[in-house]
Amino acid sequence: MEILFYRYNSICEPDVLQCFRKMGLTVIEETTQISRKDTTAGQTVESVDALLKKHRFLFVFSINFFPALAEICNIYQVVYVSWTVDVPVMELFSPALSRPCNRCFMFDRSQYEYFKDRNPGHIFHLPLATNTERWDKVIRDASSVERHRFSADVSFIGSLYNEKNHYARIKGMSDEQRGYLDAVMAAQMQLVGINILEKLIPDSLADSLAPLISKDDYPLFHEDPAARRYMLANSFLGSQLAVTERLRYLSSVSEHFRLDLYTLSDASALTEARLHPGGADTLSEMPLIFHESRINLNITIRPIATGLSLRLFDVCGCGGFLLTNYQEELPELYEPGLEVETFSSPEELLDKTGWYLEHEEERAAIARAGYERTKAEHTYEKRITEMLRIVNASI
Repeated sequence: MEILFYRYNSICEPDVLQCFRKMGLTVIEETTQISRKDTTAGQTVESVDALLKKHRFLFVFSINFFPALAEICNIYQVVYVSWTVDVPVMELFSPALSRPCNRCFMFDRSQYEYFKDRNPGHIFHLPLATNTERWDKVIRDASSVERHRFSADVSFIGSLYNEKNHYARIKGMSDEQRGYLDAVMAAQMQLVGINILEKLIPDSLADSLAPLISKDDYPLFHEDPAARRYMLANSFLGSQLAVTERLRYLSSVSEHFRLDLYTLSDASALTEARLHPGGADTLSEMPLIFHESRINLNITIRPIATGLSLRLFDVCGCGGFLLTNYQEELPELYEPGLEVETFSSPEELLDKTGWYLEHEEERAAIARAGYERTKAEHTYEKRITEMLRIVNASI
């Protein structure tokens, strides 16, 4: 059986592709967007149309949702399967989400709850996963010199979001507008595992900001008033909070412990951290950092309201010890205190970092248990098997 995999170079794609093939599916790849990031929706339709004319696919698949794929699949009456791995995914506001060909899987339950009624029975919740076999091989093949190079007390890999801060691009806000939004973000920062941003933004405030937001950069904000509050909360305030909270937590840790920071962002504000400004290669370096660091930090961005980011599964899948902020879906997938550890404030983060650096046996036991849970329950094979079960049952 053949499927078409539309690719744009998401870090999840190689593992999902490998999984499909291990399950006996013949995968045809459409890779234009990997080399041509400026590919238009029309060009996507043309390239996929040509393939749909030549093949009889079981379904078309992509990481994240592409409206153009939904439209062309709907014409050909071919099932289109997508799996969102990001929040926000603004393409989900497209009318194409309602097409009957869709089988949309969303990793964050709050995202699923928000969009499920736009296509009842065709939108599903499916958490993310990792590839323990891939990480096992990288770690097993690494030399002692390589392992030592990536050893650390505390590590963080990721963006500081200052280069992705949409909120900073809003120019000309009044003192009243900025004051209200600052208060909303301050209130959000006091809450763990709960996202209140959109609930606290009135439509009138979102509408009043429209003249200040670029139509070229954010067309949806102007084309779909119904999406404005969601976009303001998740794209704009969400990115500002990511900057604020990541700097807050990482600054606190680096002032008390040795922190290795792997990022492509401007980290000049974190003067106490040991900076690795080139970031870390996902396939060759990241697994060694996770495995050789005594503590790996995860700081989930606020737009991921309930779900678990890919980073969490990857840390555990590499046998690393994870110290993460609490998320509503976490206890459904891991047992806090036994398989991962959590924090809910800068003070608790410091307390637990210090405690686990001093209690090696307890730290190692949690890392081992987290790895075993991941290998048993949170691999791509497990997730894709469940995805295909749902898809087959719905055709």
